[in-house]
Amino acid sequence: MIKIIIKLSMLVVLAYSFELFAFESSFNYNSDNILILASAIIALALPYLLFVIHKLRRSRRQLRLSEKRLKSTVEGSGDTLWDWNIKTGEVIRINDKYLMDSTTLMGFPPNKGLIHPHDINNVEHLLKVHFAEQSAFFEATYRIKDTFGRWHWVLDRGKIIEKDANLSPLRMTGTVRDISQLKSTEERLNLFAKCVESLTDALAIYDKNFKLVDINPSFLTLFGGVREQYLGKDFNLSGYEPSYTNRIIEIVKEREHIQQEVKLRNSERVLLPIEISIDEIKNDQNQITNYVVVYSDLTERKKAESQLHNLSNRDRTTSLPNRNLFFTDLQKLVKLNSHHALLVFDLDNFKKINDSLGHQLGDSLLAKLAMRLNKLTRENDVFYRLGGDEFALVMSDTNDIHVITRMAKQFLAAIATPFKMAGHELAITSSVGIVLFPEDGNTPELLLKNADTAMYHAKKKGNSYLFFNDTMNRQAVKRLQIENLMRFGLKEDHFEVYYQPKMNIRTGKLTGMEALVRFITPKKGIISPGVFIPIAEETGQIIEIGEVVLNKACRDVKEWLDSGLFSGRVAVNLSAKQFSLPDLTSRIDVILQKNELPSYFLELEITEGTVMDDPKEAIAIMRSLSARGIHLAMDDFGTGYSSLAYLKQFPLNTLKVDKAFIDDMTNERGRNMVDSIVTIAHNLDLHVVAEGVEQAHQIDILKKLNCETVQGYYYSKPLSKSEFTEFLKQQQTKAAPSLIRKNKNVASIN
Repeated sequence: MIKIIIKLSMLVVLAYSFELFAFESSFNYNSDNILILASAIIALALPYLLFVIHKLRRSRRQLRLSEKRLKSTVEGSGDTLWDWNIKTGEVIRINDKYLMDSTTLMGFPPNKGLIHPHDINNVEHLLKVHFAEQSAFFEATYRIKDTFGRWHWVLDRGKIIEKDANLSPLRMTGTVRDISQLKSTEERLNLFAKCVESLTDALAIYDKNFKLVDINPSFLTLFGGVREQYLGKDFNLSGYEPSYTNRIIEIVKEREHIQQEVKLRNSERVLLPIEISIDEIKNDQNQITNYVVVYSDLTERKKAESQLHNLSNRDRTTSLPNRNLFFTDLQKLVKLNSHHALLVFDLDNFKKINDSLGHQLGDSLLAKLAMRLNKLTRENDVFYRLGGDEFALVMSDTNDIHVITRMAKQFLAAIATPFKMAGHELAITSSVGIVLFPEDGNTPELLLKNADTAMYHAKKKGNSYLFFNDTMNRQAVKRLQIENLMRFGLKEDHFEVYYQPKMNIRTGKLTGMEALVRFITPKKGIISPGVFIPIAEETGQIIEIGEVVLNKACRDVKEWLDSGLFSGRVAVNLSAKQFSLPDLTSRIDVILQKNELPSYFLELEITEGTVMDDPKEAIAIMRSLSARGIHLAMDDFGTGYSSLAYLKQFPLNTLKVDKAFIDDMTNERGRNMVDSIVTIAHNLDLHVVAEGVEQAHQIDILKKLNCETVQGYYYSKPLSKSEFTEFLKQQQTKAAPSLIRKNKNVASIN
């Protein structure tokens, strides 16, 4: 720069010299004159030249400082400056931190190859709009690729700064800024905004002073009106006192959150259950900026909860409170420590109605019964269905025996009143067990257990009620122990089969035997059949026990047949539970086939009470068994009130006279009764067996009455398999009397 100034100074000096020379042509030209002239000119121009040089140097320093400041500013802003020579296509970039390092990018726009394909059209359009002077600035947001192939969102702004004579753009400058993070934040905010707008719950945003700032569309849907009428208003709950609202605000400020259920009117002025949830919003400096209030309509939830409550606490058939609610309510009464009575009802033989007329009619009967009984309850009493045919009545605030007894009698009478349904007149009875709190138990479970125990004992009497006592409890505990012992005994094979001979009364020879079950436990020893069989029948374990007896009896008889020791029939008792099995015949077939025993050698003994429960069904089952060659005997004849009309239809082979009649033959009336039974049997072409024979005089009487076969302690007690094998061997050698009990007055336990 200084060299240029010096050259310019020299040119100025020469120019002045020539002008002076031309103007002063009258002077003589010589070296002295020229030297004088040049010196004068230099003397005059030098100060000016030095000033110019100083000014140029200062401008250069300011320019460098300005460039440095500009560069720092650009670097600090993160922007990229660009200068585009539109005619040549050259692009100069300053501080190109994110984009590809290229100074010449041909095309329109010049960085077209780096722009995301989805954004090119928009960038071209905005650029053309600016070229057409329809916008003061070119401004576009788009994605561009960096040197690593990654996409960045950028904000590109520029302006045409130079045009040619035809006003065609020649030069354009601008900046590019990386806004990837800003774009991500924007997208996140947009997402949150859309979420808030799409919320089904009403939402309101308040400032730190609890003045409304904004609401979402659901707020207007719920409460009605327009947005402007709510903005700037103080937080309030319509229908509630300001003190209540202020208290809520205080709690929020203390705890930063509150959740409260209130009643508010919607846009249609309907009062709805609303759950409000209020939360604090804080900034980065932990200062409260806003409060967010969410209004959740609980109407549908309340309906669902109500339906769920009904499903879980109400019986569908009778609409009565169910077992679940029974325990909940009883627990509350126990906690209150108030006197109350619990009556547990069980319908007698209700299963027969379901089995004979169908479960649908049975359910209808239960519904009618529930309506009838529910009308009898006092205001504070609650009637429950515990399940099946079991009901319960809880009488609150009373332990008056007279009041409780009167209610039990009313219920029993109402239950016993016949129902007319589907052309039938249905009569049912019930058994009631009664407990008192706190005398008979201090927990709902214990009260129900003791009431069940009392009801179980009442069931033995039939259509009656019974209060609980300790004796019942001891019996119930014993019953449970027997039940558990049987379950274990079945698993460990503790059930054995004993055999009692059946003897021809005139020849004294063996004609057959009855298989009798014996329960022999390792620790308790032999448990009497009179103890465990009734429990087994109630629990249903008699089915499995019966199959064990039948299987072992068939197995033993097969062995005796194969060894030539026996050629008669073995009689096996069939319980009522077994007799009612739908697959009874197939079960018996399987056992016979398993043991390879012909059906001829099997006789099944069925009690009179079993076949008289449903005579028509019994006849069909008995005919199916008889068709297989199995002999059938009616056991305990005369104790079950048989109908002679049905008796002649039963496909029986044998009639067994119960021991009670044999024991009663000491008087004429008793002998006449046995005589009548034997006569009926013979008239029906049935073989007669007298059981429980223990005395010699009984043998004499039975001979006179033409009874063919007897069994009992007079000939032999029930024998184990090994003992009976020995008995069979002695029978063959005519030595059977040696096994006859010496004491013939011992009572039978079979």
